[in-house]
Amino acid sequence: MTVRSSSPVGAPCWTDLWTSDVDVARSFYTELFGWEALEPSPEFGGYFMFARDGVPVAGGMGPMGDMPASNRWRIYLSTANMTETLESATGAGAQISVPAMPVADLGIQSILVDPSGADLGAWEPGTFPGFTVLNEHGAPSWFELLTRDYPGAVEFYRSVFHWDANVVADVDDFRYSTMLDPHGDGELAGIGDATSLLQDGEPAYWSTYWEVNDVDAAVQRVGELGGSVVEAGQDTPYGRLATVEDPLGARFKFRTSPR
Repeated sequence: MTVRSSSPVGAPCWTDLWTSDVDVARSFYTELFGWEALEPSPEFGGYFMFARDGVPVAGGMGPMGDMPASNRWRIYLSTANMTETLESATGAGAQISVPAMPVADLGIQSILVDPSGADLGAWEPGTFPGFTVLNEHGAPSWFELLTRDYPGAVEFYRSVFHWDANVVADVDDFRYSTMLDPHGDGELAGIGDATSLLQDGEPAYWSTYWEVNDVDAAVQRVGELGGSVVEAGQDTPYGRLATVEDPLGARFKFRTSPR
């Protein structure tokens, strides 16, 4: 288990779900992970949090006015200066979907689309640092961007979010880089060349892997709760992995870390 009071600059620091049916999503994820779905906040448009052992682990939101929800999870990368980050991002070819917006004293958020087409958020923390527990059952375990423009994406996150990018592999069938923790505590996220994996018209996307004690049991539980399996559990050098969708089509991943 990893416990931290703040996230390194550029690291994933939060994730939330934009769902078309809040009641279904709240029920599904509390049953799946044993989370508690906290009460929606009228002050923030009905935004709510999931808590794990009393600690916030993820957020959730329903449709926003006339804008239907896209049924997807979004990650947020930490920044120390939102203004500079957005200026750098637009200069590097990103599009800003939601400009910088203060969220009371909690922090400042923005949503953008990187040059490879992947949706993500940026978060400048105030009193709220994001999630503080990782690599434990029901907590985030890994974060990954799959993109067709692998070299461009690596350069974007290196220049805009100040990643110390480490090339893990660079051969025709496997190109992958990771973000190194500036404090020397390992790797924090990855970027993979998914040219041969993404379907025609499928955009680049970020994924959150949730740590579970047993991937196969978690996959089975998804089916019992009305979700679906995209990729069944498989063993890899990075642990046992699987990809699933909730009953509304929001995709996410499971991981049981190597022991």
